[in-house]
Amino acid sequence: MASDPRSIANLMLDEAERCGHRITNLALQKLLYFAHAIFLIEQKRPLVSGYFEAWEYGPVHPTAYQAFKSAGTQPITFRATRIEATTGIQAHIPLPDDLAVRQHIARIMQSYGRMTPGRLVDISHAKGAPWDFIANKGRTSLAFGLRISDDVILERFKHHKVSVGHFPTIGEPSEDTPFI
Repeated sequence: MASDPRSIANLMLDEAERCGHRITNLALQKLLYFAHAIFLIEQKRPLVSGYFEAWEYGPVHPTAYQAFKSAGTQPITFRATRIEATTGIQAHIPLPDDLAVRQHIARIMQSYGRMTPGRLVDISHAKGAPWDFIANKGRTSLAFGLRISDDVILERFKHHKVSVGHFPTIGEPSEDTPFI
Protein backbone atom coordinates (compact mmCIF):
# COMPACT_ATOMS: atom_id res chain seq x y z
CA MET A 1 0.00 0.00 0.00
CA ALA A 2 1.29 3.45 -0.93
CA SER A 3 2.25 5.83 1.88
CA ASP A 4 0.92 9.28 2.62
CA PRO A 5 3.33 11.62 0.75
CA ARG A 6 3.58 13.81 3.87
CA SER A 7 4.81 10.81 5.86
CA ILE A 8 7.55 10.13 3.32
CA ALA A 9 8.41 13.84 3.18
CA ASN A 10 8.69 13.93 6.98
CA LEU A 11 10.99 10.90 6.84
CA MET A 12 13.13 12.67 4.22
CA LEU A 13 13.35 15.77 6.38
CA ASP A 14 14.37 13.65 9.38
CA GLU A 15 17.03 11.90 7.31
CA ALA A 16 18.38 15.21 5.97
CA GLU A 17 18.49 16.67 9.46
CA ARG A 18 20.26 13.56 10.77
CA CYS A 19 22.97 14.21 8.18
CA GLY A 20 23.18 17.91 9.09
CA HIS A 21 21.29 19.23 6.05
CA ARG A 22 18.20 21.34 5.67
CA ILE A 23 16.11 21.32 2.53
CA THR A 24 13.58 23.68 0.98
CA ASN A 25 10.13 22.76 -0.31
CA LEU A 26 11.42 23.06 -3.88
CA ALA A 27 14.15 20.50 -3.20
CA LEU A 28 11.81 18.30 -1.15
CA GLN A 29 9.39 18.02 -4.07
CA LYS A 30 12.12 16.79 -6.43
CA LEU A 31 13.49 14.38 -3.81
CA LEU A 32 10.00 12.98 -3.22
CA TYR A 33 9.52 12.53 -6.97
CA PHE A 34 12.85 10.73 -7.44
CA ALA A 35 12.17 8.52 -4.42
CA HIS A 36 8.70 7.63 -5.73
CA ALA A 37 9.87 6.97 -9.29
CA ILE A 38 12.82 4.79 -8.33
CA PHE A 39 10.72 2.85 -5.80
CA LEU A 40 8.00 2.36 -8.43
CA ILE A 41 10.53 0.97 -10.90
CA GLU A 42 12.37 -1.24 -8.42
CA GLN A 43 9.47 -2.49 -6.28
CA LYS A 44 6.72 -2.42 -8.95
CA ARG A 45 4.48 -0.49 -6.55
CA PRO A 46 4.04 3.21 -5.77
CA LEU A 47 5.84 4.71 -2.82
CA VAL A 48 3.31 7.50 -2.23
CA SER A 49 -0.41 7.83 -2.83
CA GLY A 50 -1.79 10.55 -5.05
CA TYR A 51 0.01 11.97 -8.05
CA PHE A 52 2.70 14.36 -9.20
CA GLU A 53 2.12 17.34 -11.47
CA ALA A 54 4.45 19.04 -13.94
CA TRP A 55 5.07 22.49 -12.46
CA GLU A 56 7.49 25.11 -13.73
CA TYR A 57 10.52 23.78 -11.86
CA GLY A 58 9.73 20.08 -12.12
CA PRO A 59 7.49 17.43 -10.57
CA VAL A 60 5.47 18.45 -7.53
CA HIS A 61 3.14 16.41 -5.32
CA PRO A 62 0.28 18.84 -4.53
CA THR A 63 -0.49 17.31 -1.11
CA ALA A 64 3.13 17.50 0.03
CA TYR A 65 3.52 20.97 -1.47
CA GLN A 66 0.52 22.29 0.48
CA ALA A 67 1.88 20.80 3.70
CA PHE A 68 5.17 22.68 3.40
CA LYS A 69 4.38 25.80 1.35
CA SER A 70 4.42 28.00 4.44
CA ALA A 71 8.21 27.50 4.57
CA GLY A 72 8.42 29.54 1.37
CA THR A 73 11.98 29.61 0.07
CA GLN A 74 13.52 28.87 3.47
CA PRO A 75 14.71 25.46 4.68
CA ILE A 76 11.86 23.46 6.22
CA THR A 77 12.09 23.35 10.02
CA PHE A 78 8.78 21.65 10.83
CA ARG A 79 6.97 18.42 9.96
CA ALA A 80 3.69 17.97 8.13
CA THR A 81 0.62 17.17 10.19
CA ARG A 82 -2.89 16.05 9.33
CA ILE A 83 -6.32 17.06 10.53
CA GLU A 84 -8.26 14.37 12.43
CA ALA A 85 -11.58 14.00 10.59
CA THR A 86 -13.59 13.31 13.73
CA THR A 87 -12.11 16.03 15.96
CA GLY A 88 -10.71 18.64 13.58
CA ILE A 89 -7.49 18.65 15.62
CA GLN A 90 -4.04 18.60 14.03
CA ALA A 91 -2.29 15.28 14.54
CA HIS A 92 1.13 13.80 14.01
CA ILE A 93 1.56 11.78 10.80
CA PRO A 94 3.27 8.48 11.62
CA LEU A 95 6.44 7.68 9.71
CA PRO A 96 6.37 4.55 7.56
CA ASP A 97 7.40 1.44 9.47
CA ASP A 98 8.27 -0.59 6.35
CA LEU A 99 12.02 -1.26 6.54
CA ALA A 100 12.35 -1.37 2.74
CA VAL A 101 10.81 2.11 2.52
CA ARG A 102 13.09 3.49 5.24
CA GLN A 103 16.18 2.03 3.58
CA HIS A 104 15.07 3.36 0.20
CA ILE A 105 14.64 6.89 1.58
CA ALA A 106 18.05 6.75 3.26
CA ARG A 107 19.58 5.73 -0.07
CA ILE A 108 17.77 8.50 -1.99
CA MET A 109 18.82 11.11 0.53
CA GLN A 110 22.40 9.90 0.38
CA SER A 111 22.41 10.05 -3.43
CA TYR A 112 20.34 13.18 -4.06
CA GLY A 113 19.88 14.90 -0.69
CA ARG A 114 22.97 17.09 -0.85
CA MET A 115 22.27 18.40 -4.33
CA THR A 116 21.17 21.98 -4.71
CA PRO A 117 17.58 22.70 -5.68
CA GLY A 118 18.81 23.92 -9.07
CA ARG A 119 20.64 20.67 -9.74
CA LEU A 120 17.58 18.65 -8.78
CA VAL A 121 15.51 20.79 -11.18
CA ASP A 122 18.07 20.20 -13.94
CA ILE A 123 17.82 16.44 -13.45
CA SER A 124 14.01 16.49 -13.32
CA HIS A 125 13.92 18.44 -16.61
CA ALA A 126 15.86 15.83 -18.63
CA LYS A 127 14.71 15.71 -22.24
CA GLY A 128 12.16 12.93 -22.78
CA ALA A 129 11.79 12.21 -19.05
CA PRO A 130 8.35 12.29 -17.37
CA TRP A 131 8.27 16.02 -16.52
CA ASP A 132 9.46 17.02 -20.00
CA PHE A 133 7.00 14.67 -21.69
CA ILE A 134 3.98 15.99 -19.75
CA ALA A 135 5.05 19.66 -19.92
CA ASN A 136 5.46 19.42 -23.70
CA LYS A 137 2.19 17.49 -24.04
CA GLY A 138 0.47 20.29 -22.11
CA ARG A 139 1.73 22.83 -24.63
CA THR A 140 0.38 20.92 -27.63
CA SER A 141 -2.67 19.01 -26.39
CA LEU A 142 -4.92 18.44 -23.41
CA ALA A 143 -3.06 17.20 -20.33
CA PHE A 144 -5.40 17.00 -17.33
CA GLY A 145 -3.83 19.09 -14.60
CA LEU A 146 -0.42 18.26 -16.09
CA ARG A 147 -0.48 15.09 -13.98
CA ILE A 148 2.50 12.78 -14.25
CA SER A 149 0.95 9.32 -13.97
CA ASP A 150 2.80 6.27 -12.69
CA ASP A 151 2.49 4.80 -16.19
CA VAL A 152 4.36 7.79 -17.63
CA ILE A 153 6.99 7.50 -14.90
CA LEU A 154 7.48 3.79 -15.63
CA GLU A 155 7.73 4.42 -19.37
CA ARG A 156 9.87 7.55 -19.35
CA PHE A 157 12.03 7.65 -16.20
CA LYS A 158 14.82 5.95 -18.15
CA HIS A 159 15.33 9.26 -19.99
CA HIS A 160 16.91 10.79 -16.89
CA LYS A 161 20.31 10.30 -18.47
CA VAL A 162 22.07 13.41 -17.27
CA SER A 163 25.38 13.94 -15.58
CA VAL A 164 25.02 13.85 -11.85
CA GLY A 165 26.77 16.51 -9.85
CA HIS A 166 26.07 18.89 -7.03
CA PHE A 167 26.05 22.08 -9.08
CA PRO A 168 23.19 23.41 -11.21
CA THR A 169 23.58 24.60 -14.77
CA ILE A 170 20.48 26.80 -14.94
CA GLY A 171 20.71 28.67 -11.66
CA GLU A 172 18.88 28.39 -8.40
CA PRO A 173 15.11 28.70 -8.52
CA SER A 174 13.65 29.67 -5.18
CA GLU A 175 10.09 28.31 -5.19
CA ASP A 176 7.99 26.25 -7.59
CA THR A 177 4.80 27.41 -9.24
CA PRO A 178 2.26 25.64 -11.43
CA PHE A 179 2.30 26.31 -15.15
CA ILE A 180 -0.25 28.92 -16.10
